[in-house]
Amino acid sequence: MTAVALPPRVMIAAPASGSGKTVVTCALIRLLQRAGMAPAAFKCGPDFIDQLFHREVTGAAAGNLDAFFSDTPTLASLMARGAVSCDIAVVEGAMGLFDGMAPGTTDGSAYDVARATATPVVLVVPARGASTSLAATVQGFCRFRPDADVRGVILNGCSAHACAYASEAIERECGVEVVGYVPRDDAFALESRHLGLVTAGEVADLRARVDAMADVLAATIDLERLVGLARAARQMEVEPYRSDPVGRAAPRIAVACDEAFCFRYAENLRMLEDMGAELVSFSPLRDPGLPEGADGLYLCGGYPELHAEALAGNGALRSRIRRALAGGMPCVAECGGFLYLLERLEDEAGAVWPMVGALKGAARRGGGLEHFGYIELTCGAPGLYGDAGVALRGHEFHYWRAEFEGDDAVARKPRRERSWPCLVHAPSLAAGFPHVYYPSNPEAARAFVRACDRHRKQGSNEG
Repeated sequence: MTAVALPPRVMIAAPASGSGKTVVTCALIRLLQRAGMAPAAFKCGPDFIDQLFHREVTGAAAGNLDAFFSDTPTLASLMARGAVSCDIAVVEGAMGLFDGMAPGTTDGSAYDVARATATPVVLVVPARGASTSLAATVQGFCRFRPDADVRGVILNGCSAHACAYASEAIERECGVEVVGYVPRDDAFALESRHLGLVTAGEVADLRARVDAMADVLAATIDLERLVGLARAARQMEVEPYRSDPVGRAAPRIAVACDEAFCFRYAENLRMLEDMGAELVSFSPLRDPGLPEGADGLYLCGGYPELHAEALAGNGALRSRIRRALAGGMPCVAECGGFLYLLERLEDEAGAVWPMVGALKGAARRGGGLEHFGYIELTCGAPGLYGDAGVALRGHEFHYWRAEFEGDDAVARKPRRERSWPCLVHAPSLAAGFPHVYYPSNPEAARAFVRACDRHRKQGSNEG
């Protein structure tokens, strides 16, 4: 594939989580669209929810850029692929700019992504109750890792006068531009849920609310200066990330897609399509059957526990999925998708509902946040992803526990002495709590596509 230049780009980062990156990013993307630009929105790290906001609000969601999942060249290639036909890329950071996968390290941080893609950084800095001291905060970030390329600052939660007072000191002492501020305004408040922000589909009048945010920022952010920082990014030419086709494989893979199943990596879907699969969306909440001619099934993560009664009410689809899997249809089921395949699922209120029943046992709310964060997954048994020993990278983040979570693989936390058994890994099934990132091992995705294609050729489709 021919190399292309990365577009103008900017990262919206912060000193810590909770600084307002997501709402600021969404409102800025809307402002860019109003200015006639076509932005591509990326998220640093493994998080799905912020990309849902990018997609729901602006249609600009372009994927995840994660320095644990991908090496430096791959990160730039993934950005090039996600930003095809776009004229600016906006990258939302994760946690604090320098916070990595383990305490005391920057590995896997937003800083790593910024360096790998030569992306200038704009810090969203909480400003309430401070003025000149903000210059010390910004200067600390600039000096801690000079190659972080911090170029600008947005002050969050202050007035025009407070911004003016602080800006002079920040620009004089730190040599970075203050491109504006976010006033204290209820328009910039979004609710919380146990995985962070609520999903985009749960916020009433979300588009109208983000438009209201954009209306405010239109008067408080110097968009021209911010775009100038993006255009000043170092020139980089890379080949957009693409996977080779799997021979003449042409399977149809049904992908769960609704309010209950909405956590999936754009890179995974692109890879499956590159390899020859046709992806067809369906709703386990509403559709009575799988898409016609489905050769495989991708049950991604989400919040099935919030929709357990409605999922249970769609008995026709549950029965069809159970029969399809019993007949050998290849299936990947991740986290929420895994819960859906069990016999029973407890909802948030404690009521227990029947699910597909392709796997034995039930799942219930645990005592708190269960396995959390990055994992290195090694399959001890051969199965849908390939031979024994196949290794992938992904993450876990869940509050529910299953009576049996699989023991065909081992999940290890990088840089920590922790591991646990996980995953049901059979010839036609990979099911468990891990969310797997296919670019970390394209051969695993190839094995899935091949299995679906074999099922297609056998003519055992379930519709």
